[in-house]
Amino acid sequence: MTRQERKLEHLQHVVRAELANADFDHVDLIHNCLPELAIQALDLSTTLAGIRLPCPFLINAITGGVEDAKKLNRELALVAKDCGFAIAVGSQMAALENPHYHRTYGVVRDVYPDGIIFANIGAYASVELAKQAVEMVEANALQIHLNVPQELLMAEGDVDFRGYQEHIAKIVQAVTVPVIIKEVGFGIAKEQAALFAQLGVTAIDVGGRGGTNFMQIESHRAQHDTSADLLQWGIPTALSILEARAGAPCLDIIASGGINSGLLAAKALALGANAVGIAGLAIRILLAEGPNKLRERLDRIMRELKMVMVMTGSATVRDLGQTPVVITGKTKEWMTARSLAR
Repeated sequence: MTRQERKLEHLQHVVRAELANADFDHVDLIHNCLPELAIQALDLSTTLAGIRLPCPFLINAITGGVEDAKKLNRELALVAKDCGFAIAVGSQMAALENPHYHRTYGVVRDVYPDGIIFANIGAYASVELAKQAVEMVEANALQIHLNVPQELLMAEGDVDFRGYQEHIAKIVQAVTVPVIIKEVGFGIAKEQAALFAQLGVTAIDVGGRGGTNFMQIESHRAQHDTSADLLQWGIPTALSILEARAGAPCLDIIASGGINSGLLAAKALALGANAVGIAGLAIRILLAEGPNKLRERLDRIMRELKMVMVMTGSATVRDLGQTPVVITGKTKEWMTARSLAR
């Protein structure tokens, strides 16, 4: 199967994928009955990897490298532009292998010339490929994605992950934009977060369990009889934020993986994230209902976030990160077992 055929299959499976639990159920924000705030006076700006974002949301890496992706990326970029979101393109390896597919990624910069755009490559890429990926979309930052469980289940996947640390370190030193490490649905633990800080990356996208399950997708694609418990592998998003914050307190954090409402976004920001990534939800709505419905949904998420900010007395995203939080249940047990603090 070609890379292009695989990408199309991924899109088809993402639309009908089941979502896991991102484990925000045991995270509660405290109501402030006297906030002394006006919703129109809130400051939603945030800083990620040294880049100022007008709001704490990005449409996260989704697709590219197939003909159908040009239209999808164009529509996603236009929605991001209208909403004031940053946007990340999907893995660019298809276009790095075949320049014919450059336009399926470059269209994002074409329609969103002033936008904050992230390039995307795998940790196996060379320094030269990383530079080309950045140039292709005139990127403001570069995501390096990690997807070990997906590769292990993918029929055509990689099973040799040696040398990744060296590749990451070399890319960080060579490119002229900030580097963001991105998981794709299995979370990041504090030990690896600390290692990423040592390697010189600027931010971590935790990509926790709770969003699109690529182990499940690859199991369906290959018709594997994979055990149900193994398909739930990974660190849930809420816990992965806490893990990453504990392991690399100096790095910025993107929370992604099953965050599909303003309340969940607020909880993620309260746990220590700088920004929130939305991917699976965006592509499902875009393909099933069109760009206008996607705009409406993202506007609603933004509106809900503003409501929660007022109801917690948080005038800024930074304030939200300091608001009182109650953590109970399994999340609290995990924090105790792993010596994590909020």
